[in-house]
Amino acid sequence: MQTLTAAPPTGTALAVEVTDLRRSYGDFEAVRGISFEVRPGEVFALLGVNGAGKTSALEVLEGLAAPGGGTVRVFGADPVRDRAAVRARMGMLLQSSGLPGDLTVAETVRSWAGTLTTPRDPGQALAQVGLTGRADVRVRSLSGGERRRLDLALAVLGQPEVVVLDEPTTGLDPESRRQVWRLVQDMVDGGTAVVLTTHHLEEAEELADRIAILKAGRIVLSGTQEEIAETQPAVVRFTLDDDAPALPVPDGVQVVAAGPRHEWHTRALQPVLAEVLAWAAEHGVVLRHLQATAASLEQAFLAVAEGRAGDHDEVPA
Repeated sequence: MQTLTAAPPTGTALAVEVTDLRRSYGDFEAVRGISFEVRPGEVFALLGVNGAGKTSALEVLEGLAAPGGGTVRVFGADPVRDRAAVRARMGMLLQSSGLPGDLTVAETVRSWAGTLTTPRDPGQALAQVGLTGRADVRVRSLSGGERRRLDLALAVLGQPEVVVLDEPTTGLDPESRRQVWRLVQDMVDGGTAVVLTTHHLEEAEELADRIAILKAGRIVLSGTQEEIAETQPAVVRFTLDDDAPALPVPDGVQVVAAGPRHEWHTRALQPVLAEVLAWAAEHGVVLRHLQATAASLEQAFLAVAEGRAGDHDEVPA
């Protein structure tokens, strides 16, 4: 399978540059030659089922592991070899943080701030994630969602220029999730580059400027949400009565199911829908349970997960 490159818009210096990245665990190659770039003020999302290689790739970007092949650069620096320089410019949200349970929330934030070059005000950081009222509570007494919000406060406490978020809203309720989204958008508006992984397609749709879908350590599809969605067909579904006249199938339609319940797949939704509606009007036919669904990111994601997308689905970078 050909390695795809997820390229950002031109005209801005790169915050992150990943080229032909590989990472193995013994004989198992978890990341198999992925490439992508992220510019300041941009959100880049890595999507994929469990085991796709998302976290393995992020750990190299974060400087927690060396690549088995290829290169990773953050503002031109190697995150492993030049760790001190990169760490000062990067914030990280891991899948689990392992924070000391005996410290209070406020003590945790103040302690973390002491390790940073240019920390933000701890009180402001807690306010942004909705934890001001929990400042004196010990970490071990926080709910899972509250701990996740504390993790995020620490990730952005140093005013980073690049933020890496691994499943940032895991365990959060819908209101807290949207609060995190607003915080991410505020950072991006300020010029921060964000790389995130997520299982929530809605999250990628809400936040990401560009998306790469991974499977088995490779990027199968990449581009904007719209570009990725357009790799899949739109779907038209309807049911005809038994006495309906024969229905001509428009050009370019793939018939998935027919009579009495029809399902058509097409890359030209509007013309096909117009044609079938005109036919129904001409013959006085009712199209029962009519549904017309445009192609979506979810559809493309499922196509990759189920092995129905590959090199032929590459979108222009």
